[in-house]
Amino acid sequence: MTQNLMHPQATADAGESAAVQREETCALSTVRRVAAMLDLDPDGVLAGQALPRGWQFVLLGADTRRSALRGDGFPGLGVPMPDLGLPRLMLGSRTVAFHGDIPVGASVVRSSGLQSLVRKTTASGPMAVVKIAHTLRLASSSEPALVETQTYLLLPPRPPGAGAGAAEAAPAAAPQAAHLKTAVPDETLLFQYSALGFNSHRIHLDRDHARTVEGFPDLVVNGGLCTLLLTEFLRRDLGVVPAALSVRHLAPLYCNRPVTLTADPEPDASGGHWRLKAYDDQNHLAVEMEVKL
Repeated sequence: MTQNLMHPQATADAGESAAVQREETCALSTVRRVAAMLDLDPDGVLAGQALPRGWQFVLLGADTRRSALRGDGFPGLGVPMPDLGLPRLMLGSRTVAFHGDIPVGASVVRSSGLQSLVRKTTASGPMAVVKIAHTLRLASSSEPALVETQTYLLLPPRPPGAGAGAAEAAPAAAPQAAHLKTAVPDETLLFQYSALGFNSHRIHLDRDHARTVEGFPDLVVNGGLCTLLLTEFLRRDLGVVPAALSVRHLAPLYCNRPVTLTADPEPDASGGHWRLKAYDDQNHLAVEMEVKL
């Protein structure tokens, strides 16, 4: 949801802040629950196996106290997410660099910090762009296994009368690609993904809030869940192991509506990469992902 939002008149409120560091465990029981959520045999997950790339979201959740949640229920991810009088939050993009694998059962040290906070003035009013950076390393190593940066958009309230879902655009032509797959994220999948990441953002869980407060037609599919569906498409259907991901979220996807996933290989001198996309039920582009091998 980044288009038409980035305008001049931007001011930086904060630079990189001190990271919050804590030790996590890549617990076998949790990873088995991710497998079950994805309709895989949880007994096929064994201690010592490499955590599939894309499943690291279970190590990035925040145990934020209820009293510290934003008004929209968003917990922050390892560090508090500011409010700034901007009550709506959307994931704008993320980058992930995989430097090594994380074994299931391993102790992991996570460092999370506010990388930047930039206020902007737009045609729709004030907004802010917040970047949160995470580093995961094995407790037995001094080198990172993974570095992930997530960019969030903090947005003003919907204008009066804009609730209950905006008018939707007309259908577009069906996408074409070398590889295609369809997924239908339902309420159960949204709940399980949110629970595994301890994400209480109300647009994923509270249909009335999503419609009447945020102005969406239905529950919104988690941006991280769409990323997971794309990385699983790569891993399970195409046998591709990513070295790095770059994801842009252009428009929301909604619960119980088909999502078309596409993948195209793009060989280059560096060893090749893949371009993946997710389209909504009207064939409009919602998510773009570039994968380096």
